[in-house]
Amino acid sequence: MTPATAERAGVLSRLIDAEQERFRNLHPRAAAVWQEGRQHLLYGGPSHWMRRWAGGFPIYVDEANGAHIRDIDGRDYVDFCLGDTGGMCGHASDAVTEAAVRQLKRGATMMLPTEDSLWVGAELSRRFGPKYWTLTTSATDANRAAIRISRMITGRRKVLVFSGCYHGGVEEAHVEIRDGRVGLRNMIHPNGIDHDAVSRVVEFNDVAGLEAALAHGDVACVLTEPLMTNFGMIPDDPGFHQALRELTRRAGAVLIIDETHTLSCGPGGYSQLHGLESDIFVAGKAIAGGIPAGVFGLSRQIAERLWKIVPHVNPRERQSAHLGFGGTLAGNALTIATMRAVLEKVLTSENYRHMIATATRLATETRDLIAAHHLPWHVTQIGARAEIMFMPEPPRSGADVIAGRKPDLETLLHAFYMNEGILVTPFHTMLLMCPATSARDVEQHTAVFARFIDLLRQAGVS
Repeated sequence: MTPATAERAGVLSRLIDAEQERFRNLHPRAAAVWQEGRQHLLYGGPSHWMRRWAGGFPIYVDEANGAHIRDIDGRDYVDFCLGDTGGMCGHASDAVTEAAVRQLKRGATMMLPTEDSLWVGAELSRRFGPKYWTLTTSATDANRAAIRISRMITGRRKVLVFSGCYHGGVEEAHVEIRDGRVGLRNMIHPNGIDHDAVSRVVEFNDVAGLEAALAHGDVACVLTEPLMTNFGMIPDDPGFHQALRELTRRAGAVLIIDETHTLSCGPGGYSQLHGLESDIFVAGKAIAGGIPAGVFGLSRQIAERLWKIVPHVNPRERQSAHLGFGGTLAGNALTIATMRAVLEKVLTSENYRHMIATATRLATETRDLIAAHHLPWHVTQIGARAEIMFMPEPPRSGADVIAGRKPDLETLLHAFYMNEGILVTPFHTMLLMCPATSARDVEQHTAVFARFIDLLRQAGVS
């Protein structure tokens, strides 16, 4: 580390300490109940993910509505995190709330279908292409099911993923390439899984590496987002998806496209916009308005291959095969009711136009500030989602992210944002719009981002 680098790190460390101290002073009730929560909850909150906010502890929510949150300390926030996409419909959406209450009065879960499921299945195929659909309780569960089906029909073991990917709690995807070696993705603890036996990993956009990895003939499926969103947004190169589709078909590998985040691109996600053809399509998070849910859909060809192994129901036989995935709560009546409300009334073409226009304004104003101050940063926008990254150009791979990421600067931004009434995804600086996000919300973000730049300039860092 050079003296200049060490000095910069020291300045950023002091700025982070100051913002975290400011956060503690602004949130005395949250600080107290956080200590109480640590007495009974494993990592302080109902989910260990909730501790990963840059203030040192999370805010505690009193109420949320639309694109806004109020905490128990009486402070208000513009919410661009939106539950890391789970709240993309907006908090307390009228359509979702009314559907949930109506269904709760009629029964939440019976392990039996309701007629709403017929509408939901047809609508999923209309939006995402003709598929045979199954509901799960999360996108993680949907990805696990897609992997299991791929192994069942191919007889192969390995799952190919791209370095730095994230597909929920799927063990096969907890890998990355770092310093030329394959290991576990950052911050994931070893879990007794032999990843050499179950995973292959290549860099995103690396067509030659993909072709070489598939040439082994042992890959059951490739699991990918249309573009990477969880390691810092990494756009796809022109021609990458065409090559991916051709190579997987040639190798006999199932192509699983996980659109859990890229549903922000439009009613049919990134796949519909760009004509991507998956064998299995996965989505989750926002699709039921914040009620835990995921979906996966099989193409006709993949479904027929599965039916040869596990046939359609024979009414003369007791059907005991659970296929190794799913659960008694999957596809429950409450989820189906809220999913119908989301697809019919919330994630509509009209609302997407508003969300994308709002994201475009936010990205443009943020870029303008970056350019005006000659900062080596960039903003990537994909549909209703934007991300600020502290590097000059968008990365092409996980290796680019690892080489260019500035985690101390991200931590400072996140802590500063919370103190100034802005919430963004705490794992990186991703901002998402919902139907209720307004021009005024964007103006507030622009003003806060300008103050952040002033903070750095006054401290002599950027």
